[in-house]
Amino acid sequence: MCLVSLLQGYSSTGRASVSKTEGWGFDSLCPCHKIADEMTDKIKFALALLLLVLGVVGFYLLSEQALVLRVVAVLVGVGLCLAVAWRTEPGQRFFSFASESVNEAKKVVWPTRKETMQATGLVFAFVVIMAVFLWATDKSLEWVFYDLVLGWRKV
Repeated sequence: MCLVSLLQGYSSTGRASVSKTEGWGFDSLCPCHKIADEMTDKIKFALALLLLVLGVVGFYLLSEQALVLRVVAVLVGVGLCLAVAWRTEPGQRFFSFASESVNEAKKVVWPTRKETMQATGLVFAFVVIMAVFLWATDKSLEWVFYDLVLGWRKV
């Protein structure tokens, strides 16, 4: 029995575990197990961030060394960071989401080169037409206000 279970009123029926469910991912009835798992994940995540920071610090501490060695220090820090973060529950969810995103991106029907060039040409044509329209509008308003209304440009 854990300390948290004493505080939160955890009670045990005293029965032996059922062999069909034991060890198959069923959640514990003791609330302290969830808190312990969350705390473990937080500690792992803090360790992952520390490893990332150490990789960046290593880059600057090795300023007298070759650039390759400095880059390797950063890559090792990032790699260790990812390895530790992967072992957390939020890390598992993130990597699962990332792999699902890659699978979804593979299902996308990308345009052909011809379709891309045609769409790009239409965008450029529209930009040129809008530029000419805005220039003509600007010059028309300039003529109306300065020449007709205010009379500032009489030569």
